[in-house]
Amino acid sequence: MTAVYKAIAAVQEELSRVGISKDGVNQQQNYKFRGIDQVYSALSPLLAKHGLCVLPRMVDCARSERVSMKPGYNGGPARESVLFYVTVTAEFDFVAVEDGSTHTVRTYGEAMDSGDKATNKAMSAAYKYAAFMTFAIPTEGDNDADATTHEVMGRGPKADTITQEQFEELTALMDRSGTTPETVCKGYKIEAVAMLPAKSFPALKKRLEGIASEMEKVAA
Repeated sequence: MTAVYKAIAAVQEELSRVGISKDGVNQQQNYKFRGIDQVYSALSPLLAKHGLCVLPRMVDCARSERVSMKPGYNGGPARESVLFYVTVTAEFDFVAVEDGSTHTVRTYGEAMDSGDKATNKAMSAAYKYAAFMTFAIPTEGDNDADATTHEVMGRGPKADTITQEQFEELTALMDRSGTTPETVCKGYKIEAVAMLPAKSFPALKKRLEGIASEMEKVAA
Protein backbone atom coordinates (compact mmCIF):
# COMPACT_ATOMS: atom_id res chain seq x y z
CA MET A 1 0.00 0.00 0.00
CA THR A 2 1.37 3.41 -0.95
CA ALA A 3 1.78 5.98 1.79
CA VAL A 4 -1.04 8.23 0.56
CA TYR A 5 -3.69 5.58 1.29
CA LYS A 6 -2.16 4.87 4.70
CA ALA A 7 -2.33 8.58 5.50
CA ILE A 8 -5.93 8.92 4.28
CA ALA A 9 -6.93 5.88 6.35
CA ALA A 10 -5.20 7.30 9.43
CA VAL A 11 -7.02 10.63 9.13
CA GLN A 12 -10.29 8.82 8.50
CA GLU A 13 -9.78 6.66 11.58
CA GLU A 14 -9.32 9.68 13.83
CA LEU A 15 -12.25 11.56 12.33
CA SER A 16 -14.47 8.53 12.89
CA ARG A 17 -13.94 9.06 16.61
CA VAL A 18 -14.22 12.85 16.90
CA GLY A 19 -16.46 13.71 13.95
CA ILE A 20 -17.53 17.25 13.08
CA SER A 21 -20.42 18.74 15.03
CA LYS A 22 -23.34 20.59 13.42
CA ASP A 23 -22.75 24.06 14.81
CA GLY A 24 -23.81 26.18 11.85
CA VAL A 25 -27.48 27.18 11.59
CA ASN A 26 -29.37 28.26 8.47
CA GLN A 27 -31.46 31.16 9.78
CA GLN A 28 -34.06 31.05 6.99
CA GLN A 29 -34.88 27.33 7.04
CA ASN A 30 -33.66 26.56 10.57
CA TYR A 31 -31.48 23.51 10.01
CA LYS A 32 -27.96 22.79 11.22
CA PHE A 33 -24.96 22.19 8.99
CA ARG A 34 -21.20 21.77 9.12
CA GLY A 35 -19.37 24.83 7.78
CA ILE A 36 -16.06 25.05 5.95
CA ASP A 37 -14.29 26.54 9.00
CA GLN A 38 -15.27 23.48 11.04
CA VAL A 39 -13.87 21.23 8.33
CA TYR A 40 -10.57 23.14 8.30
CA SER A 41 -10.36 23.11 12.10
CA ALA A 42 -10.96 19.35 12.27
CA LEU A 43 -8.74 18.40 9.34
CA SER A 44 -5.72 20.71 9.63
CA PRO A 45 -4.10 19.13 12.71
CA LEU A 46 -4.80 15.60 11.42
CA LEU A 47 -3.35 16.31 7.98
CA ALA A 48 -0.20 17.69 9.58
CA LYS A 49 0.00 14.80 12.06
CA HIS A 50 -0.22 12.11 9.38
CA GLY A 51 1.83 13.87 6.71
CA LEU A 52 -0.96 14.39 4.17
CA CYS A 53 -1.19 17.45 1.92
CA VAL A 54 -4.36 18.50 0.10
CA LEU A 55 -3.59 20.58 -2.99
CA PRO A 56 -6.59 22.14 -4.81
CA ARG A 57 -6.95 22.78 -8.52
CA MET A 58 -9.96 24.50 -10.13
CA VAL A 59 -10.65 22.73 -13.44
CA ASP A 60 -13.68 24.68 -14.59
CA CYS A 61 -15.93 27.54 -13.49
CA ALA A 62 -19.34 28.58 -14.84
CA ARG A 63 -21.21 31.76 -13.87
CA SER A 64 -24.72 33.04 -14.44
CA GLU A 65 -27.13 35.54 -12.92
CA ARG A 66 -30.50 34.87 -11.30
CA VAL A 67 -33.17 37.16 -9.91
CA SER A 68 -34.31 36.75 -6.31
CA MET A 69 -36.94 38.46 -4.19
CA LYS A 70 -36.01 40.41 -1.07
CA PRO A 71 -38.38 41.76 1.57
CA GLY A 72 -39.24 45.43 1.09
CA TYR A 73 -38.08 48.17 3.42
CA ASN A 74 -40.25 48.84 6.48
CA GLY A 75 -42.79 46.19 5.51
CA GLY A 76 -43.10 47.46 1.94
CA PRO A 77 -43.51 45.27 -1.16
CA ALA A 78 -40.84 42.72 -2.07
CA ARG A 79 -38.17 43.85 -4.47
CA GLU A 80 -36.01 42.12 -7.04
CA SER A 81 -32.31 41.51 -6.45
CA VAL A 82 -29.61 39.95 -8.62
CA LEU A 83 -27.95 36.73 -7.46
CA PHE A 84 -24.69 35.47 -8.90
CA TYR A 85 -24.72 31.71 -9.40
CA VAL A 86 -21.38 29.86 -9.72
CA THR A 87 -20.52 26.22 -10.35
CA VAL A 88 -16.92 25.03 -10.07
CA THR A 89 -15.29 21.74 -10.95
CA ALA A 90 -12.36 21.10 -8.66
CA GLU A 91 -9.66 18.47 -8.26
CA PHE A 92 -7.79 17.86 -5.02
CA ASP A 93 -4.46 16.04 -4.98
CA PHE A 94 -3.98 14.14 -1.72
CA VAL A 95 -0.21 13.82 -1.43
CA ALA A 96 1.69 11.76 1.16
CA VAL A 97 4.75 13.54 2.54
CA GLU A 98 6.42 10.16 3.16
CA ASP A 99 6.89 9.12 -0.47
CA GLY A 100 5.10 11.69 -2.64
CA SER A 101 2.39 9.21 -3.67
CA THR A 102 -0.79 10.93 -4.83
CA HIS A 103 -4.50 10.29 -5.16
CA THR A 104 -6.76 12.83 -6.93
CA VAL A 105 -10.37 13.48 -5.97
CA ARG A 106 -12.74 15.48 -8.20
CA THR A 107 -15.82 17.23 -6.80
CA TYR A 108 -18.20 20.02 -7.76
CA GLY A 109 -19.30 23.09 -5.86
CA GLU A 110 -22.37 25.27 -6.37
CA ALA A 111 -23.23 28.55 -4.64
CA MET A 112 -25.29 31.72 -4.95
CA ASP A 113 -24.44 35.14 -3.56
CA SER A 114 -25.74 38.65 -4.04
CA GLY A 115 -22.22 40.09 -3.82
CA ASP A 116 -18.76 38.93 -4.84
CA LYS A 117 -18.54 35.75 -2.73
CA ALA A 118 -20.29 33.17 -4.95
CA THR A 119 -17.03 31.77 -6.37
CA ASN A 120 -15.45 31.59 -2.92
CA LYS A 121 -18.48 29.74 -1.56
CA ALA A 122 -18.51 27.33 -4.51
CA MET A 123 -14.81 26.51 -4.00
CA SER A 124 -15.43 25.98 -0.29
CA ALA A 125 -18.30 23.64 -1.13
CA ALA A 126 -16.09 21.61 -3.47
CA TYR A 127 -13.40 21.27 -0.78
CA LYS A 128 -15.91 20.42 1.90
CA TYR A 129 -17.49 17.63 -0.07
CA ALA A 130 -14.13 16.29 -1.18
CA ALA A 131 -13.27 15.97 2.51
CA PHE A 132 -16.63 14.48 3.45
CA MET A 133 -16.47 11.80 0.77
CA THR A 134 -12.75 11.01 1.08
CA PHE A 135 -12.76 10.67 4.86
CA ALA A 136 -16.37 9.41 5.12
CA ILE A 137 -17.44 12.26 7.42
CA PRO A 138 -21.23 12.23 7.98
CA THR A 139 -22.83 15.48 6.86
CA GLU A 140 -26.05 17.28 6.10
CA GLY A 141 -26.70 20.50 4.26
CA ASP A 142 -24.64 22.29 1.64
CA ASN A 143 -21.56 24.51 1.63
CA ASP A 144 -21.24 27.70 3.63
CA ALA A 145 -24.09 29.05 1.54
CA ASP A 146 -26.10 26.88 3.99
CA ALA A 147 -25.96 29.84 6.32
CA THR A 148 -28.36 31.69 4.00
CA THR A 149 -31.18 30.68 1.69
CA HIS A 150 -32.01 32.65 -1.46
CA GLU A 151 -35.51 32.54 -2.92
CA VAL A 152 -35.11 32.63 -6.69
CA MET A 153 -38.06 33.79 -8.77
CA GLY A 154 -39.87 30.77 -10.13
CA ARG A 155 -37.76 28.50 -7.92
CA GLY A 156 -38.82 29.28 -4.38
CA PRO A 157 -38.48 26.94 -1.41
CA LYS A 158 -41.78 25.26 -2.30
CA ALA A 159 -40.83 24.66 -5.94
CA ASP A 160 -40.99 21.06 -7.09
CA THR A 161 -37.24 20.56 -7.36
CA ILE A 162 -34.90 17.96 -5.87
CA THR A 163 -34.15 18.00 -2.15
CA GLN A 164 -30.75 18.73 -0.63
CA GLU A 165 -30.23 15.02 0.05
CA GLN A 166 -31.04 14.17 -3.59
CA PHE A 167 -28.65 16.88 -4.79
CA GLU A 168 -25.85 15.42 -2.67
CA GLU A 169 -26.62 11.93 -4.00
CA LEU A 170 -26.46 13.18 -7.59
CA THR A 171 -23.20 15.01 -6.87
CA ALA A 172 -21.60 11.78 -5.66
CA LEU A 173 -22.96 9.85 -8.67
CA MET A 174 -21.68 12.48 -11.10
CA ASP A 175 -18.25 12.12 -9.55
CA ARG A 176 -18.37 8.31 -9.87
CA SER A 177 -19.60 8.41 -13.45
CA GLY A 178 -17.40 11.28 -14.67
CA THR A 179 -20.49 13.33 -15.56
CA THR A 180 -20.17 17.10 -15.34
CA PRO A 181 -22.88 19.45 -14.00
CA GLU A 182 -22.85 21.18 -17.40
CA THR A 183 -23.87 17.92 -19.10
CA VAL A 184 -26.80 17.42 -16.72
CA CYS A 185 -27.90 21.05 -17.00
CA LYS A 186 -27.76 20.94 -20.79
CA GLY A 187 -29.69 17.67 -20.94
CA TYR A 188 -32.48 18.92 -18.69
CA LYS A 189 -32.38 22.57 -19.82
CA ILE A 190 -31.75 23.91 -16.33
CA GLU A 191 -29.22 26.42 -15.01
CA ALA A 192 -28.08 24.35 -12.03
CA VAL A 193 -28.23 20.73 -10.92
CA ALA A 194 -30.00 21.88 -7.76
CA MET A 195 -32.86 23.10 -9.97
CA LEU A 196 -33.56 19.63 -11.40
CA PRO A 197 -37.30 18.82 -11.26
CA ALA A 198 -38.03 16.25 -8.57
CA LYS A 199 -39.85 14.05 -11.07
CA SER A 200 -36.63 13.73 -13.11
CA PHE A 201 -34.53 12.52 -10.18
CA PRO A 202 -35.25 8.74 -10.37
CA ALA A 203 -34.41 8.50 -14.09
CA LEU A 204 -31.23 10.58 -13.77
CA LYS A 205 -30.10 8.63 -10.72
CA LYS A 206 -30.62 5.33 -12.54
CA ARG A 207 -28.74 6.60 -15.59
CA LEU A 208 -25.76 7.85 -13.58
CA GLU A 209 -25.63 4.61 -11.58
CA GLY A 210 -25.56 2.68 -14.84
CA ILE A 211 -22.70 4.77 -16.24
CA ALA A 212 -20.75 4.48 -12.99
CA SER A 213 -21.28 0.72 -12.88
CA GLU A 214 -20.02 0.27 -16.43
CA MET A 215 -16.97 2.44 -15.75
CA GLU A 216 -16.15 0.47 -12.61
CA LYS A 217 -16.46 -2.84 -14.50
CA VAL A 218 -14.04 -1.59 -17.15
CA ALA A 219 -11.62 -0.34 -14.50
CA ALA A 220 -11.74 -3.71 -12.72
